[in-house]
Amino acid sequence: MKVSRLISDLDQHLGKCAMLAAAGVGTGMMAAPQADAAVVDSGIVNINIPSTTAGVYLNMITGATGTSSFTGYDVNLWSSSALNVFSSTGATAPTMYVTSGTASQYDNLAVGALIGPGSTFSNIGTGTINPATPLNLNSDMNCIGFKFLADDGNTHYGWVQVSLAGTAAAQPRSIVRYAYESEPNVGLAACVVPEPASLSMLALGAFGVLRRRR
Repeated sequence: MKVSRLISDLDQHLGKCAMLAAAGVGTGMMAAPQADAAVVDSGIVNINIPSTTAGVYLNMITGATGTSSFTGYDVNLWSSSALNVFSSTGATAPTMYVTSGTASQYDNLAVGALIGPGSTFSNIGTGTINPATPLNLNSDMNCIGFKFLADDGNTHYGWVQVSLAGTAAAQPRSIVRYAYESEPNVGLAACVVPEPASLSMLALGAFGVLRRRR
């Protein structure tokens, strides 16, 4: 009876481990439920966002950055008094940021919010934070979603995770991480990182072994 109870307890424990691995617990961010997602993740990069009228420019595909505009940039975060965004003007379809406010605002998205064809996007030009979705100060959990035109000529969706100090303009502030969906015209979840297949498979494998032993 005691042996049966012990096996049952271990069964439940490993089952929970499998679910936690699938959820990405301990990564600091949520994990996508599917291991074969086509999301391209930068990993932790901590790219400084200067508190200037230029800020930092980023090409989502190549990872190139600069403190002045360059051909092919997709995202521009800037301002010496706030955290503003600017749309790329070098592409046929300039970058547009997710908003639930006016056309000149961007949202600080909740983790897991869908960024895709059904989202509402800002117009071309400068965007300021939507007051209805304020930035999180002294936090690295600020998520900005957008769509951009890649070199393949198709629209892709992506996000940047931003860390802020005591004010939106204060240093240090940085792009912590960024990601985009490699499949054109396919959405993705805001600030959700694809889980490593090995982690979920390891936990699920252990769960299966125990069940087979029983």
